[in-house]
Amino acid sequence: MSPVPEGQVRRSRVPSITHGSRRTVLRADDGVRIEALYEPSQGGGDGGNDSLAIVVAHGFTGSVDRPAVRRAARVFRQYAAVITFSFRGHGGSGGRSTVGDREVLDVAAVVRWARSLGYERVVTVGFSMGGSVVVRHAALYRDGTDSPHEGRTEAHPAGHVSARADAVVAVSAPARWYYRGTAPMRRLHWVITRPAGRLVGRFGLRTRIHARDWDPVPLSPVEAAARLGPTPLLVVHGDRDPYFPLDHPRALAAAASRSELWIVPGMGHAENAAEETLLTRIGAWLTAA
Repeated sequence: MSPVPEGQVRRSRVPSITHGSRRTVLRADDGVRIEALYEPSQGGGDGGNDSLAIVVAHGFTGSVDRPAVRRAARVFRQYAAVITFSFRGHGGSGGRSTVGDREVLDVAAVVRWARSLGYERVVTVGFSMGGSVVVRHAALYRDGTDSPHEGRTEAHPAGHVSARADAVVAVSAPARWYYRGTAPMRRLHWVITRPAGRLVGRFGLRTRIHARDWDPVPLSPVEAAARLGPTPLLVVHGDRDPYFPLDHPRALAAAASRSELWIVPGMGHAENAAEETLLTRIGAWLTAA
């Protein structure tokens, strides 16, 4: 893994799309270091697109090197180049997890890197927490503006690389914050909010969690979905998801003006439950979006 010089995104030295895999470290706007892995398209899927890059955002406690993330990357590479990364507090990235808040800055850094490598279209796929993050990211970085904080819009400076996503897929994502309606979510809230739980997160789940509460509370995923405008949104959810019942994906899809909803029979939760046939469908959808 090669460090990035001080700054935000290391620009590629090649004039167009790079052809070899590359592992690097990016810097989010707040200075947190984010490990990322670029892999070029293998071009085997129908409708493969050499101008398209897919950014994959893992779920809570995941990382760039987890088997389920690597499986998703392998399938998506049949359709486009793929960039996987570890959210802050996960894997080899720095900082601490804010469980969906500041993580929009991580996605923005990765999307900018993809564009700096020469890709005209960059799309995002997020699982669980990552799904909520990519929806919020797409709402906050629209139309040539950067808005990492709700309620503030800043124009791009000259030469700035856009962090805008051209399409979004949210898999097993929550629609609203603080949901405790299932046993797995009650356990997760214990891990996040209690000192003993954060110790379990650090040493048992290999995830470093920030101790401070959200202040202010970030825009919820369903509110963000309503702000996507023309950006296409695909919402994917299993009918056996033990974390979030089906009112969550239905609310997300209903809020967006340009959305599609897939309820997958027999599917559980997030990347660990996403079979290759489903990932293949998602890859094909992204090339056509």
